[in-house]
Amino acid sequence: MTTETGPGSEVKNPQEEAPQQQLEAAAHGPTAAAANPAGRDAEANEKPRAQSDVRNMDPGSEMEEKDYSETDGLSDKTTPSKTQKSPQKSTKKMKSALCRVTLLDASEYECEVEKHARGQVLFDMVCEHLNLLEKDYFGLTFCDSDSQKNWLDPSKEIKKQIRSGPWNFAFTVKFYPPDPAQLTEDITRYYLCLQLRADIITGRLPCSFVTHALLGSYAVQAELGDYDAEEHVGNYVSELRFAPNQTRELEERIMELHKTYRGMTPGEAEIHFLENAKKLSMYGVDLHHAKDSEGIDIMLGVCANGLLIYSSSLPK
Repeated sequence: MTTETGPGSEVKNPQEEAPQQQLEAAAHGPTAAAANPAGRDAEANEKPRAQSDVRNMDPGSEMEEKDYSETDGLSDKTTPSKTQKSPQKSTKKMKSALCRVTLLDASEYECEVEKHARGQVLFDMVCEHLNLLEKDYFGLTFCDSDSQKNWLDPSKEIKKQIRSGPWNFAFTVKFYPPDPAQLTEDITRYYLCLQLRADIITGRLPCSFVTHALLGSYAVQAELGDYDAEEHVGNYVSELRFAPNQTRELEERIMELHKTYRGMTPGEAEIHFLENAKKLSMYGVDLHHAKDSEGIDIMLGVCANGLLIYSSSLPK
């Protein structure tokens, strides 16, 4: 458009010029409209207005849209079905087995352990039940299918040691202390006395008549206390066991010695019992049946001093 300022010039009104430009833009199509600066300015003005409209939307609708997008953003690996199964795995109940342990006082202790538990787990549970701190002298035994006694290995799984049958065990002394006086706990000395009394009754620890009477009298003092003429009448020790072949003569000698121990505490009686029991030649010896090179039956004794071989009757 040209504007002439001379006398005969024609001046066009800007309002008349705008419709003409719109007609030209329509004639040239979208390309001309895109090239038109006025069109770009209009689009630029429309974008801020659209953004402001989004900001003015309801916060609730924006939150819903955000939550939806986050849900859609979950990976395919974490599908709803898999996320529902994970709590079930964490709350799955472990399989357990019932264990019966015969204690040294002939009572039974029952507990449940996980089927893959090692022997140490069961042993610790028994020691906790007995309030036993000096554990190193004790262990658990079980009998295999051939009725042979075996020690439960604390480092191995229980089910790999007992192939069949119920899980029945016995709590026994495994290592006999050479000097029982070095034991610090009264409860340890008590269980050691129970083990030695069982060894004597079964014949595992042979004794002479004199030793049977002496050890039996200390056992009575530890169990019954001081002799009481009103309470201890007749043959009051007949219900107690002291020897494999217990006789009336032995019981009378035990009662005579028991009457002389007035004032001796049960703990002191147990110490005297252990001090005399450790002098026996078979004290702390674990015997096993065997045969020599000529096929003759012998007994192998395993103890702290080494390996002992007995070809005839056991020494007393």
